[in-house]
Amino acid sequence: MIEQVFGGDGLVADEQALVLAFTEAADAVHGVSRHRVSDLLETIGSPERLLGGLTGLEAVDLDLARRLVNALPDDAVVRWRTTLASLRESHPDVRLVTVCDDRYPVNLRQAYDRTPILFVRGDLDALGERSVAIVGTRKPSADGLEQARRLATGLARAAVTVVSGLAEGIDTAAQTATLEARGRTTAVVGHGIVTRTYPRSNIDLAERIVASGGAVVSQFWPTAPPTRQTFLMRNVTTSGLSLGTVVVEAGDTSGARQQARKCLEHGKQLFLLDGLVMHQEWAERYAQRPGVAVVRDVEEVLDRLDSLAPSGQPVQLTLG
Repeated sequence: MIEQVFGGDGLVADEQALVLAFTEAADAVHGVSRHRVSDLLETIGSPERLLGGLTGLEAVDLDLARRLVNALPDDAVVRWRTTLASLRESHPDVRLVTVCDDRYPVNLRQAYDRTPILFVRGDLDALGERSVAIVGTRKPSADGLEQARRLATGLARAAVTVVSGLAEGIDTAAQTATLEARGRTTAVVGHGIVTRTYPRSNIDLAERIVASGGAVVSQFWPTAPPTRQTFLMRNVTTSGLSLGTVVVEAGDTSGARQQARKCLEHGKQLFLLDGLVMHQEWAERYAQRPGVAVVRDVEEVLDRLDSLAPSGQPVQLTLG
């Protein structure tokens, strides 16, 4: 299995470079999503097999493998190995974990649309099984901020890792409260791992998260800028890393509402605060669906969480 550290022997570096190269190839091939690279690599067990004759693959896997190999530039592995070495030298605190690694987050592995790569600053152990995402609007009410803080504090004291997106508003309140409670939090950012933290107001918060034993993670190329699309894609990973998602406050078009949808697609537990259900039509509709719990406080979240464990197989649902 691939280790999740840069350096070491050349084989490790080449394996990591291969995963990155095939991920890059998927980006270049029309109609091929990155999660199909994850599926293929987990099916064959090693990225080297894609260069070894492609024998023994099912027809659908064989077609995908051929398309990826044909899209692979001749210099891809050497170029990515050089990039990893340079990244290690300039940012020694950054680590790479791929879907082929034993320590790829177990919750994320269950998501059908999981990313094949994660760049990480901080402690990989912060991406533990017992994790819950707290998300919400960037412009919350005073009550929403207080609810986010209370939920995060309660989860942190119960040794639950709080996952969020480092956005202003609910995310910031939840992650700050987690740190104040001496808990662990993982921030999933919508840009590259070495790009300046966005929003800039949370640069110090990101550093505190890493220093406290938590982690900042990114599914994007290391220098990728933040865009509307990357923030939407980030919601997939924020949901995937968690056993469930708590939505505190969120309008109909907010990213938090989109994560609620993704949480249900992943077959995970969605928690909606009762006040949200009372004031938002989308939340009222979602409250009627399987896998959704309307909660008032952290105790109700913890009670439901105790009955959850990572499921054996990822699922995909079609939800509005």
